[in-house]
Amino acid sequence: VQLQASGGGLVQAGGSLRLSCAASGGTFRTYTTGWFRQAPGKEREFVGAIPWNNGYNVYADSVKGRFAISRDNAKNTVHLQMSSLKPEDTAVYFCAAGRPIRSSISASEMYYYWGQGTLVTVSS
Repeated sequence: VQLQASGGGLVQAGGSLRLSCAASGGTFRTYTTGWFRQAPGKEREFVGAIPWNNGYNVYADSVKGRFAISRDNAKNTVHLQMSSLKPEDTAVYFCAAGRPIRSSISASEMYYYWGQGTLVTVSS
């Protein structure tokens, strides 16, 4: 499975962006898709995930209520809708696909395939 993340850019605090993760080369719909981000000088952190089996989405506390993940199986694409953006959301955002069990859904090592990342910059 090859993943390509897109949709990043510069946005003012309080604004919105929608990131997309387009997949090719495999049965994307059978994988859980996770979003991770890495800010300059910081470790990669979990943002959220949408399970492959229509289970409920999981989000990091820092984005809960502001970010939403959705899946379009017909287009082999997963979206990350980001609203009420804050400067601390500035990071490179990565999408990833894997088959983690629910208790490990936030663990990056559970994901097999990774996109190249897209930069989101939120200005204050």
